[in-house]
Amino acid sequence: MTEPSAPESPHVLVVDDAPEFIDLLVPLLEREGYTTTTAGDGEEAVEAARTTCPDVIVLDLGLPRLDGVEACRRIRQFSSAYILMLTARADEVDRIVGLEVGADDYLTKPFSPRELVARIRAMLRRPRTVSGPAEGNGRHRRVGDLELDAPGRRVIVDGHDVVLTRIEFDLLEALTANPTMVFSRTLLRERVWGPDWFGDDHVVDVHIANVRKKIDPPDGPSRITTVRGVGYRMS
Repeated sequence: MTEPSAPESPHVLVVDDAPEFIDLLVPLLEREGYTTTTAGDGEEAVEAARTTCPDVIVLDLGLPRLDGVEACRRIRQFSSAYILMLTARADEVDRIVGLEVGADDYLTKPFSPRELVARIRAMLRRPRTVSGPAEGNGRHRRVGDLELDAPGRRVIVDGHDVVLTRIEFDLLEALTANPTMVFSRTLLRERVWGPDWFGDDHVVDVHIANVRKKIDPPDGPSRITTVRGVGYRMS
């Protein structure tokens, strides 16, 4: 009898132009059991993401040749890897811009490398699906002219396919699981990012805003309603 092969280690692509940061983080990740690839600029990052198919990408915002925002935008055209954006600038604009091009989370420098590893661990443990009251088999849902196919991870609005990132899809899946329920930001964080994730509610708001841009009509009410002081529900 052949022994079952061991599961592959999660693969992390680390992109930063500071060699001392790479030298610090890579051994820490490898001690945690991850395989790693590194890149020193944005163009290398895009190519490495294409050829190595990482599970998680740690992407610095201030990269040479191609900055982190544009690298993230290009990577999102072909990869659904989790992207953790790093920035040395603490203003909100950098954080929001990073998330709007498809990053899943961010950290502001300086930070503890162990905190970064904890964020990666929490991402990889994040549940892929959200349970809720079933309509039919519970995995194909319709809310007005919006259809969500959970097994196929497909969203159709008014007959047209809508491309969502992994986080965006999981947020919409959570909301459509019970369209009349108001989901607090805390509940959405727990459902989508998992109970071990320790970011702030601002990330939820940014991703909800991105979902709205993709599913809402240009002129008309949003398909996701904000319930002031509570959270969100489907319209």
